[in-house]
Amino acid sequence: MLLNCGCIRAVLAAMSIGFLSGCTEGGEEGPIVPPPPAPAEYADRHMPPDWWGDAQKLEEGRKLYLGEANPDVKCASCHGSDGKPVKSGATDFRNPERMKLYSDSVWFWRISEGVPNTKMKGWKSKLSEDDVWKLVLYERNFGLSGKMWNEEKKQWIDAGDK
Repeated sequence: MLLNCGCIRAVLAAMSIGFLSGCTEGGEEGPIVPPPPAPAEYADRHMPPDWWGDAQKLEEGRKLYLGEANPDVKCASCHGSDGKPVKSGATDFRNPERMKLYSDSVWFWRISEGVPNTKMKGWKSKLSEDDVWKLVLYERNFGLSGKMWNEEKKQWIDAGDK
């Protein structure tokens, strides 16, 4: 089948948009855009309020993230032990401008179900709900240290401003 010039231009434009929305050269992430909202079954899930300052839960999240607590789960293998991605396409958790766009429920949803059209698979078959929250608690420290999600304000706030 032959393509006319208009079709070729449309295909090339679509390809360039795809490249721009993914990782850029050197492993850097593409433009910062808000994630889609959490679907209904996740929209009302939020971090247990007393967990934001819980050092034990944070440590349990660290062990999960590094693969020490559950050998089937090791977030650091893609996202890096310090939140800096070691695999192409992984989100850089150190970027506060990007991470502040993720509510706690969106973060919980993404860990549970994965991210379509990426290598990020869902972990709900390997993690309890509490373990997913422990990961959210730990991972937010790379770019949102000292912050907690405030559902009323729909934003990350200083943990001391409860």
